[in-house]
Amino acid sequence: MTKIKIIPEFYTRNKKPTLRLLLTLTAVSAVIVAILLATGGEKFSAAVCITASVYFLCAAIALLRAFRQQLQYSPYSYNTIFYIGFALFAISVMLEFINLSVYMIKDPDIYRGFTLIHTLLGSAHNFMFYSFPFIAVFSLMLCISNISLIRHEGLRVVNLLGIALSFILVGGFILLFSFDYYASGSATEIMIHDLFTNLFAAIYLYFECMMIGTVIASAVTSRYEPKKEMDFLIILGCSLRKDGTPTPLLKSRIDRALKFYEEQKQLTGKEAVFVTSGGQGADEAVAESTSMKRYLTENGISPERIIEEDRSTNTLENMKYSKEKIDEIDPNAKIAFSTNKYHVFRSGLLADSLNVRVTGIGASTKWYFWPNAAVREFAGLISKQKVRQLTILALMIVFYAVLTVIAYSFF
Repeated sequence: MTKIKIIPEFYTRNKKPTLRLLLTLTAVSAVIVAILLATGGEKFSAAVCITASVYFLCAAIALLRAFRQQLQYSPYSYNTIFYIGFALFAISVMLEFINLSVYMIKDPDIYRGFTLIHTLLGSAHNFMFYSFPFIAVFSLMLCISNISLIRHEGLRVVNLLGIALSFILVGGFILLFSFDYYASGSATEIMIHDLFTNLFAAIYLYFECMMIGTVIASAVTSRYEPKKEMDFLIILGCSLRKDGTPTPLLKSRIDRALKFYEEQKQLTGKEAVFVTSGGQGADEAVAESTSMKRYLTENGISPERIIEEDRSTNTLENMKYSKEKIDEIDPNAKIAFSTNKYHVFRSGLLADSLNVRVTGIGASTKWYFWPNAAVREFAGLISKQKVRQLTILALMIVFYAVLTVIAYSFF
């Protein structure tokens, strides 16, 4: 029997995953619910609740399946984040409806149709509540790592990002649940109050799902070990020391590429060609590519097996100009790139935007460095694909707004 790998092989699927099956399930479930409500009304509330439970179970399975297929098709994608992040939300809603189904069957006179609407309406709040232990631990880790980072590298604005995000995450949770704890006034005033809290929860939910999805996607892609069949190994550059030697961060990237090179050579006999990618900054004695090449030759790599790419100034250009160098030799080459673990997913995403098919290998980073770096990476990811993200966020806001109005108008 073939074992299913927890992390599937990347780039083994030719067809892009879609959510057409989920859309079909949504339509079928909506028809079933409409029929139950039209024929039985409140009598079939439990049946409607069970239908909703089955639907969200199927939705979670469909999203998890799409996540796995996306890894096989192209792991470095916004879809990877979306699928896994909202699969967890679907699981949360499914558990709520399963629990409600039990209560409806036991006490049908108490738990009626309005409970269904308000359960769905509170799904964003409840997900925040269920996930708060993760958020609290994550925020605490950010604060601790930032304090250590400041102690090692000094007080800079960029070194405070983790602390800022942790306060936003925990503060948003506290603000919502303290504001939502009690409301009084007329029915209209209460509806406006709940409309505000539901929209706030929907916005928080979106960014929380995307953040959790980013953490999971980054963890999966950084731990992935590509097959030992690579033709080229791109090493992504970063800042140098004043004397032109690699910083510990850059050294870890070179060492990781060297390790892969040696393992591949020993296992298959195939020797990859290194592409050292990075130009010369205004405060750098030499180009990053030159410094990396010097380090490689000092560690036994022949200069003939090293290609310098010395024009790039950022990760996107690293990928673009390195691929141009490689295409001059072999346009169909198999390529891996080496960078730090926190940087693998975003680097692959930038390569994907250029239609450059590469696989990342992650180098270890000091424990106090990666959480703050991960925050910067998340900010960089969220700043891209604005139209798609705003569209999804707008649909969520409209959904919860309409549902709030329905809940207070008819129930």
